[in-house]
Amino acid sequence: MLKLTQNKQEALKRLSDENGIIGALAIDQRGSLKKMIASASSKDIGDNGIIDFKKLVSSELTKYASSILLDPEYGLPAAEVRDENAGLLLAYEKTGYDATVPGRLPDLLDVWSAKRLKEAGADAVKFLLYYDIDEDEAINNVKHAFVERLGSECVAEDIPFFLELVSYDANNDDVKSVEYAKVKPHKVNDMMKEFSKPRYHVDVLKVEVPVNMNFVEGYAEGEFVYTAEQAKQYFKEQSEATDLPYIYLSAGVSAELFRETLEFAAAAGAEFNGVLCGRATWKNGVQPFAEQGEKAGRQWLQSEGKQNITELNEVLKKTAKSWFSKVEM
Repeated sequence: MLKLTQNKQEALKRLSDENGIIGALAIDQRGSLKKMIASASSKDIGDNGIIDFKKLVSSELTKYASSILLDPEYGLPAAEVRDENAGLLLAYEKTGYDATVPGRLPDLLDVWSAKRLKEAGADAVKFLLYYDIDEDEAINNVKHAFVERLGSECVAEDIPFFLELVSYDANNDDVKSVEYAKVKPHKVNDMMKEFSKPRYHVDVLKVEVPVNMNFVEGYAEGEFVYTAEQAKQYFKEQSEATDLPYIYLSAGVSAELFRETLEFAAAAGAEFNGVLCGRATWKNGVQPFAEQGEKAGRQWLQSEGKQNITELNEVLKKTAKSWFSKVEM
């Protein structure tokens, strides 16, 4: 059972619905969103384009979300226009990683701290860590110490610490491959075990599902790596790998597949506590925004974007469990 201070409990409640389910919208993408906008636009929209798109998403879709995840580099104007009932998570990591050195080592935004993120209105601090449980011990030891420092910083500021874990294989860059699908359950679930240790002071884990659903029997178009029963077992093992509240990230899959995945997870007995869903909700709105401007982007968000998030909310009501049961209230 997780022990949380009163301040952390209240902050988590601001990020959740009344039942303790986190239905959060993520748009903390920076480099990848710039590329998406640039590739869809015939003219250079620049930094204003990314700021304006985040504002549009925030103003239109936070009416239907319990909270929103933004970055302090481009997202603070979007935080200002979010719905008054939506909580705010702010990202603390630099986007991407230095590919010229091994290990996908983490790095923090230079002019931000947990204190400053809190002062900017954050209800929680989010950090993304790339992690390979099987990588060289010296590299992983650096990452362990890094997360320990972040956890201690959030303890000092009495603000919830959301750790986003993204698995990879240091010897195989293709995370969409059959080979990676075979090792993914081990990579994801053992990584969760590691960062659930009290020494890291993580309050909520934001994680991938433990399988590639495109290789699950009944979902795969061609060959499958896991039978439906094996995949369900991996979801169950994931749930048992942590005592912490945990939420799923959408990892860029379609809105439909993400909903189906949550239903599959629940049927397997996974006791997840919500989602932090990004591209699955809004990515198809980038093109009308970039090609035709703000009005077209807003129209897409008010129709298809709204539909994506409200349909997801309906699935969450049936599948997610309250984090209240994992915390000493």
